[in-house]
Amino acid sequence: MSTQSCRLISVVIITQDEAERTARAIQSCLPFADEIVVVDGGSKDATVQTAQALGCQVYVNPWPGYAQQRNFGAAKAASDWIFMLDSDETVDADLAQALNAWKQRPADGVYAFRVKRIGNFFDAWLETTSDQLIRLYHRQQISIPEVVVHEEPDPGNLPVGTLTGTIWHYGFRSLHDHVLRFNKYTDLDAQALLKKGRTFSPLRLLARPVARFLQKYLLQRMYRKGMAGLTVALLWSYYEILRELKLYELTWAATKPVVLASANSPEPSI
Repeated sequence: MSTQSCRLISVVIITQDEAERTARAIQSCLPFADEIVVVDGGSKDATVQTAQALGCQVYVNPWPGYAQQRNFGAAKAASDWIFMLDSDETVDADLAQALNAWKQRPADGVYAFRVKRIGNFFDAWLETTSDQLIRLYHRQQISIPEVVVHEEPDPGNLPVGTLTGTIWHYGFRSLHDHVLRFNKYTDLDAQALLKKGRTFSPLRLLARPVARFLQKYLLQRMYRKGMAGLTVALLWSYYEILRELKLYELTWAATKPVVLASANSPEPSI
């Protein structure tokens, strides 16, 4: 790992039961990282041992939530500059080069930087649906709000720079896994919306799935990716349906009267 630099970068990777993917993520960061902190949520495979063998600082922290786990890792880092990465992501050579060049530049008052991320599906890279995410930030100036889902460093009114290069997101494992993750994320999304005061909307339930499909398939040109693109567009439409129905369920459960058991209540069947 590089040590001759004006600024130092601590990479923070959160992971669990992802030994092979975590190793690939770590190796992609070696050209620019001055330290790699791996926070494991309680793996039953060799993730911890793999990260230790690659020279990382490894901490086991029972899973508290996405934002809390990232903040835990940032607090353990030696440097104030944090580069956050998931275990199923890798840094390409252009981004590593940009990070090394940035480390040599004089301070410019920018404390957060966006990076392009491209995901895969059925072995197709979905360039037209790439994200621009804040992944490099100064922990003394910026923190990650403790939201339940879609956590990201919040720069507030501070300027945000952009780094060249790409994070490659190897997010696809199987349709079964994708549906399980969508089920988990829509749970968290619906809970977050309810906390913000949003209630179920029949209009959103009908309109948003169609709008999301058209956005992904036509505007983002997923039709160019064949079956992979069609599947992605359909899954995001399904995500919208599931999230809105779960919001309805949470609202319904919150207003449902509590029925107290009485001495004459029938015994539950087994």
